[in-house]
Amino acid sequence: MLARVLSACLAGIEAAVVRVEVDVSHGLPTFATVGLPDAAVRESRDRVRTAIRNSGFEFPVERITVNLAPADLRKEGASFDLPIALGLLAATGAVRGERLAGLLVAGELALDGAIQPIRGVLPIALAAARDKRGGILLPPGNAPEAAVVEGLAVYPVATLAEAAAFLNGEGAIEPFLADPERLLTGPAGDEVDFAEVRGQAHAKRALEIAAAGAHNVLMVGPPGAGKTLLARRLPTILPALTLAEALETSAIWSVAGLLPAQGLVPRRPFRAPHHTISDAGLIGGGNVPHPGEVSLAHHGVLFLDELPEFHQHVLEALRQPLEDGTVAISRASGSVTFPAQFQMVAATNPCRRGCRTFEACVCTPAERARYLGRISRPLLDRIDLQLELPPVPYRELAGEPSGEESAAIRARVERARGRQRARFGRGRTRANAQMGPRQIRRCCPIPPEGRTLLELAVDRLGLSARAHDRILKVARTIADLDGREAIEPQDISEAIQYRILDRWAEASPGRGVRP
Repeated sequence: MLARVLSACLAGIEAAVVRVEVDVSHGLPTFATVGLPDAAVRESRDRVRTAIRNSGFEFPVERITVNLAPADLRKEGASFDLPIALGLLAATGAVRGERLAGLLVAGELALDGAIQPIRGVLPIALAAARDKRGGILLPPGNAPEAAVVEGLAVYPVATLAEAAAFLNGEGAIEPFLADPERLLTGPAGDEVDFAEVRGQAHAKRALEIAAAGAHNVLMVGPPGAGKTLLARRLPTILPALTLAEALETSAIWSVAGLLPAQGLVPRRPFRAPHHTISDAGLIGGGNVPHPGEVSLAHHGVLFLDELPEFHQHVLEALRQPLEDGTVAISRASGSVTFPAQFQMVAATNPCRRGCRTFEACVCTPAERARYLGRISRPLLDRIDLQLELPPVPYRELAGEPSGEESAAIRARVERARGRQRARFGRGRTRANAQMGPRQIRRCCPIPPEGRTLLELAVDRLGLSARAHDRILKVARTIADLDGREAIEPQDISEAIQYRILDRWAEASPGRGVRP
């Protein structure tokens, strides 16, 4: 007999529906799996055989052929165990196949018949909803993430015997319910707050601008100046995730096997990889392409501490995701695209030894230039805000914290983001940092005084066209924070002040640091 069960496989962070066709016929006892399976899928025959027997069913001693269609799509992982087992039971008459027709099935089998959680269930659930399936049958551990998909009935089954009883109408299973809106609007529970940061008013202002316009930031300062302290508090002033953004981010985390127990990433992620990370770890890759840190930081913050210590080729690989918001990874078996719309915050010491002040620095000008020179000019051009953090004076360290709380700053940021959403409409651009050349010309008119100031800065600092455009984007955000539609000269002036490395290079030609 022939039975068909629907399942799905992953391709990047998307899932494609797969037809699992199981045929049991007379002949020598064999178990063949075709349809471009990987080693984990081929090994499923042993797990399926043992699980069926340990669940109280008879395993057919006949010729068994399992076809995974479409055959030109590579199938990976152990998620096909449950659909293959249910297909075998349906083909031998132990399970009624008519109820299987409206369900999508995924799950890994243990040898005793228990159903184990798998990675990537959220993309699979989204594929089932797109395919207008009535429901999905999966492990209980994956039910919370699948239940956040609207209009999809999620049936968690703990064992193969329980799944068979449900399909035969011998046991009822209530669909698992989740409330994603409640997860997103629940208390933030932030463990950190901007009010805890002492001093560094200039840096706090810059990070507020960065949050309001989704701009990238580079902080230059000695150890202990508060670079990491400030970076870790940036997510607390960013706007809350929308449901669409949360689902997109959660799909990436699901594929990586990092999704939290509630089944949804409710807050903007903060990722801080070590500087020894490889390019595959940061950007994504491998024989089977997997998402890297830039994709795990999608709709959130990627913090790169000690930026010059990262390998040069790793830093240069950041150019495409910073510019396009996506990562395209090509292999012989095909190519996948991962989203990577993140906000980069980087930090560095002004010299290799991390001297506390410039006057006390024992490094030579050549050493300082060589250290900061590890950050290439094309990468710097993609960083909108470059600011210097001086050491915090003792009187500010010893005094009581007097800064604003994150909630107050976030309210101003959300008002500025609201102005940007109204300006850009329903297009792909959601924040000022994402504007293209045509939008810059339309949304960033420069007054005559501001044009003169910008021309002087470009000539003196030798700014590239990309750096020129980023100054305009930052000026647009500063005006939005003040509730103004027109960009004024002081906005241009403040935006230029955030090009600290360009000004250092101009002050010390050929050395890249201040004299």
